Amino acid sequence: DQAARAFLEANFQPYAIGTAGGAGGLFTGYYEPEVRGAPRRGGPFQTPILSRPGDLVQADLGAFADDLKGRSISGRLNEGRLVPYYNRAEIEGGALSTRRLELLWLADPTDAFFLQIQGAGRVRLADNRIVRVSFAGQNGRPYVPIGRILVERGEIARDQVSMQSIRAWLVGHPVQAAALMNENPSYVFFRELSGMPTEEGPPGALGVALTPGRSLAVDRRFIPLGAPVFVDTIDPVAATPWRRLLLAQDIGGAIKGPLRGDIFFGWGQAAEDSAGRMREPGRAWLLLPRVLPAM
Repeated sequence: DQAARAFLEANFQPYAIGTAGGAGGLFTGYYEPEVRGAPRRGGPFQTPILSRPGDLVQADLGAFADDLKGRSISGRLNEGRLVPYYNRAEIEGGALSTRRLELLWLADPTDAFFLQIQGAGRVRLADNRIVRVSFAGQNGRPYVPIGRILVERGEIARDQVSMQSIRAWLVGHPVQAAALMNENPSYVFFRELSGMPTEEGPPGALGVALTPGRSLAVDRRFIPLGAPVFVDTIDPVAATPWRRLLLAQDIGGAIKGPLRGDIFFGWGQAAEDSAGRMREPGRAWLLLPRVLPAM
């Protein structure tokens, strides 16, 4: 630890991350959930998680204009034109049902919804075998947090919004749950991870296994992937200061702006408790090399 600290202090310069007007930052959390599933449809297992469709096209806008670097767009080709991809409601309504994209079948549609929000997970089969799945693509539609919708409708108090309270509302309102989830048009597709140790996290945007409490999802328009970032925020469970150095190793659809970060908490119940409740203000410093390499 001392050697790592000495190396960073000697070779990196911290820069406070700020915004016009000095607004504070917001830090949330994510984790790798474990859900029940089956390789084939049957019994309670009626909700599929889908692999990436072949007609989903992603374009790097930075390849077309310098001022669009770091931005991309997704869609599908229709008569030679790139058009928006199917939204969540259309996909849930069967827009892709003939493609045979079903990777696994889950017992709970709410589990599938939160699995998409987290971007990776562990599916436990009836024989206790674990199948790990990870992000393979997104339909390009904007992410709309359903917690915000519940607050606007007066269903949940603003200071009570968490993954746990949102899940409780969905479970308690099964008739309205599907319609509410469909108000988030974003839809995530998965791939199966093979040969990955269970003691390692899922791969992030850099293709490197995420480390609990040390990996951070950022907006790469402002924070370069791979950079160290020192975060000063609050532990959502203990309500004590949470200060540590993380690495920008991931991105997320809801992570927008320079002072917006999503902390990876790992897997298991403790990780779920922390990630589900994490929505805390904070500050951050970006560490950049003191001396840039010669070009």
